[in-house]
Amino acid sequence: MDLGLAGRVAVVTGGSSGIGLATARRFLDDGASVVICGRDRERLDSAVAKLGGGDNLHAEACDVLDPEAVQRLAENTVSRFGKVDILVNNAGQARLSTFASTLDTDWDAELKLKFFSVIHPTRTFLPLLQASDAGAVVVVNSLLARQPEPHMVCTSAARAGVQNLVKSLSVELAPKVRVNSILIGTVNSGQWERRYRERAAPGVTYQEWLAGLAREKHIPLERFGEPEETAAAIVFLASPAAGFITGAALEVAGGVSRFA
Repeated sequence: MDLGLAGRVAVVTGGSSGIGLATARRFLDDGASVVICGRDRERLDSAVAKLGGGDNLHAEACDVLDPEAVQRLAENTVSRFGKVDILVNNAGQARLSTFASTLDTDWDAELKLKFFSVIHPTRTFLPLLQASDAGAVVVVNSLLARQPEPHMVCTSAARAGVQNLVKSLSVELAPKVRVNSILIGTVNSGQWERRYRERAAPGVTYQEWLAGLAREKHIPLERFGEPEETAAAIVFLASPAAGFITGAALEVAGGVSRFA
């Protein structure tokens, strides 16, 4: 299926590993030029090597919580590629805490990260997206936005707020810019590999350990998702092929949700 991405320019925040890296690779494979950013220069250099480099890829160290850094990223993107058609807001991480254990400083940090990692890039790149004939924003959110977990109370609340923001933006920025989100469940990543090394019983392979966790989590598809599967959903929603979709939340979670 031709997604219409040839000649497009996509910016992927948090693009140095995991879902962000897989998304950048998928955009490149479909003919787009890609800008990735992250805070760690070494990880970015490693990502560029994994993606094969090339004139259609630019990597830049950028903290999306710093509006001046995001502005420089936008300026450098225009200098390199001349335009921006797509923004993927992917920066962020989870915080394990209950209501009783979450300090005010934790709430401040988590709410700031989840909201402003979307707000700063969207605000900065918006004029460029509005100038495109296919402007699109995709926010990588979590199933926690609709199905909170008590051991992740702070992150769950923040994710719900971000989902509300996505819906508001989809109305305000229409018809020039489409805004959608994906709600991810449990995705195979470096954090799970680290936990495997710390927790798995001797003789249990990584895949066996993941399969056991999938059963414990009651995932109907009986496995974790892979970054490439999440990337496929992101790239589709960002593409002109999804041109009549805005304000949507696409669940990529193996069927684990309990809401209708």
